Amino acid sequence: MRSDTVLRPRQPAAAERPTGHARRRRRRGDGRAAAFFASPGLAGLTLFTLFPIVMSLVIAFFKWPATGTHEFTGFGNFTTLVQDPVFRRALFNTVLFVVLYVPLNLVVSLGLAVWLTPRIRGQRLLRVLFFLPVVTPMVANAIVWRLIYQPGGLIDGTVKAATGSHAPNFLGEQGWAMAAVVAMSVWQGFGYNMLVFSAALDAIPQQLVDAAQIDGAGPWRMFLRIRLPLISPALFFATTMTLITSFQVFTQPFLLTGGGPGIDTETLMMFVYNEGFSVFQFGLASAAAWILFVLILGVTAVQFAGQRRWVSYDL
Repeated sequence: MRSDTVLRPRQPAAAERPTGHARRRRRRGDGRAAAFFASPGLAGLTLFTLFPIVMSLVIAFFKWPATGTHEFTGFGNFTTLVQDPVFRRALFNTVLFVVLYVPLNLVVSLGLAVWLTPRIRGQRLLRVLFFLPVVTPMVANAIVWRLIYQPGGLIDGTVKAATGSHAPNFLGEQGWAMAAVVAMSVWQGFGYNMLVFSAALDAIPQQLVDAAQIDGAGPWRMFLRIRLPLISPALFFATTMTLITSFQVFTQPFLLTGGGPGIDTETLMMFVYNEGFSVFQFGLASAAAWILFVLILGVTAVQFAGQRRWVSYDL
């Protein structure tokens, strides 16, 4: 046998090749098998996601109490919400939370990611410690922070020992309650974005950093002109996801302040919960939920429309 002979796989004879009818039958069999394995997931998606979404949209146009008759009101629920001072205050509180929380979360997480990017001692341990609040149950975190904030708690005791006077009642005074909720939320959530930014910073080619250093770029110029543009996709992802989740804030104010003092920390999700499960006005609750959905959809659409101006996907 010649050494340069190329061994080719044996081609099946014409009689061994599947006919068109056999191929179609095999594809139908594969389709039935795929449908069988996907059916539990599709059934769950339809029953627990798609059906509730459609029903909430239908209920939003009805006066739908827990008991009694259901009355079609058209856009009456939405008109009632616009005229409701509690809903307007909940909308304002939600936007205020977003405006305060999102920049603080991004600045803290990005700053720590930049600090941890060099191979400093204990880098992995520090990343794990900073990420722990994210995986800790939010209910447990809120209870701990409530004990820290309350009169006689850790902050009040520290301030009294240092100055002789009491700290403000962070959860019971206007002007302090929302700040307390934001601070707890930043502590709870910055670890996720920190890992996203850390991964993006670690992926920057070292030769670009070395070239900038040879050209005399200092730390700030290095960050603003090299690192920040190269991690813009990660920054876009973190900003978008943080915006979406911050509009849905519920657990922190619900457990820390209960929406108080008064309604100073009541958010849109708390309003939906109170209308739906406290006074059982499901029509108003569904209408408020869809207003929140449209608000989130609009903000996300603006984010995606504006990403072309500042997000670069080329290394």
